[in-house]
Amino acid sequence: MAHAFTPGAIREGSPIYDTLDSAAIRQARIDLAACFRMAARLGLGEGICNHFSFVLPGHPDLFLVNPFGLAFAEVTARSLLICDFHGNVIAGDGRPEATAFYIHAQLHRLNPRATAAFHTHMPNATALCLLEGAPFVWAGQTALKFYDRLVVDEDYNGLALDNAEGERIARAAGDADVVMLKNHGPLVLGPTIAEAWDDLYYLERAAEVQLKAMSSGRPLKTVPHDVAHAACQQMLDGNAESARLHLESVKRQLLASEPAFAE
Repeated sequence: MAHAFTPGAIREGSPIYDTLDSAAIRQARIDLAACFRMAARLGLGEGICNHFSFVLPGHPDLFLVNPFGLAFAEVTARSLLICDFHGNVIAGDGRPEATAFYIHAQLHRLNPRATAAFHTHMPNATALCLLEGAPFVWAGQTALKFYDRLVVDEDYNGLALDNAEGERIARAAGDADVVMLKNHGPLVLGPTIAEAWDDLYYLERAAEVQLKAMSSGRPLKTVPHDVAHAACQQMLDGNAESARLHLESVKRQLLASEPAFAE
């Protein structure tokens, strides 16, 4: 399923290399690694595929991404790569998975608001991406968190193995925070690592509950548009702080059981 990507490489000696270690960058590495580890614990990853990325603090033309070959459960803060939008690995050992580069480089380049980009094949949200029609029927409260914030990309074109497909996905995302890629899986975009993580977590929970309700064979009771819209706005009020606290909780749990993630 995964395809190797062969980028260029810039290591020690590059004029930019010595600027890539700051408190903000170190914290971003730890926060992103925590998301990988908790995603693994919750069964949201798939083998050595799937990828999270984050625009490097202070360097809007660079991004952190997981290296090809590591499962989510193996990712550490130190193992994350720093790449540019042209395929160069600026810092780190290894290379990104091919679709990770082609999707995330174009997302960050074309959607500056998408500082964090998380893509998984997590089972329940991905299952909704396989259905004909709208993925959500807007029957559950958790799902309403995404009511005004989600778009569907209907145009599956196979694996994203070139810049053109990465650009197409980035343009399909538009201003949405969640993109349901039909026949593929979900993509979550956010201004911070914490907000992307929070949305990824609740998206999977919302999908799980809807699928359980659908499996009953009984009709689902949908929420009227005006109520759904109002509920979405209610959930966005204070969302950044709630997401921050959610990620802090994740890090506390991980530090108690698998502290190596932060190394």
